[in-house]
Amino acid sequence: MIREKQRSTVPGLVALPALVLVCAGLIYLLLSTFTGIVNVAGERGIRAVPISSFVWLVGLGIALAVAAACFKGLFTVAPNEGAVLQLFGNYKGTVRVAGLQWANPLYSKRKISLRVRNFETQHLKVNDHIGNPIEIAAVVVWKVVDTAEAAFEVDNFENYVHVQSEAALRSLATAYAYDSHEEGGVSLRGNTMEVTDHLKKEIQDRLTKAGVEVLEARISHLAYAAEIAAAMLQRQQASAIVAARSKIVEGAVGMVEMALDLLSKKQVVHLDEERKAAMVSNLLVVLCGERSTQPVLNAGTIYH
Repeated sequence: MIREKQRSTVPGLVALPALVLVCAGLIYLLLSTFTGIVNVAGERGIRAVPISSFVWLVGLGIALAVAAACFKGLFTVAPNEGAVLQLFGNYKGTVRVAGLQWANPLYSKRKISLRVRNFETQHLKVNDHIGNPIEIAAVVVWKVVDTAEAAFEVDNFENYVHVQSEAALRSLATAYAYDSHEEGGVSLRGNTMEVTDHLKKEIQDRLTKAGVEVLEARISHLAYAAEIAAAMLQRQQASAIVAARSKIVEGAVGMVEMALDLLSKKQVVHLDEERKAAMVSNLLVVLCGERSTQPVLNAGTIYH
């Protein structure tokens, strides 16, 4: 695997003035030489001009062309950005120092952002662990930490991140049920932290080879598929009603028990088993009924 290595460069604020001075000096020498050749040729004829003057003129022209080409070596690096340098296809290093820099003008320079990025996956329709069709989506926060791997280990690292994140999300959805109907079971809806940690690890394992670090991954959308949403809603409502009724009955039994204990302790009235049964029945009806009860006045006794 190709690993990132830092590449030192010449600061651009040093290289730029030096190149300007060199080019200015070469232009001055070139003009001076050319003027001298013209003057000699005008006075004595072109044959009187020394061959060395023409050689010097050509040499200055070549030097000026090389100096001008060196301006191509100037490039800028923004904060949180890396410039990947290549020479004829060979990786030479990465420049992360922000500002104007100068390197070999033959280097090709590919800039890769190191900033934190995020995206939301598409709403995927998959089957959960028990086979129920669900819709799920996630938000992934990531950044590039190794520019060499991002540039050379995968073809297009941004597309690679998106595709692998969706594949990891599909794998996660099939590993858990939407709702757990067992005590202590892990579900997509009921165990957010465990599912989030699993999703982050699943995506990170797939993106390590691309030089990418996953900072956060969380589910942004979770619902039953449209074809079973109504049935599952009725199931959730039934579960909620059963849970609420269980709580009401538990509280009612406690209140009845407390009432009987207080009546017995304070000796307000002595109740035999039949009267206790009737009292318990009446209290449970009052406490557990969905509607308010209507009192019935008994003009006689419990026995008549």
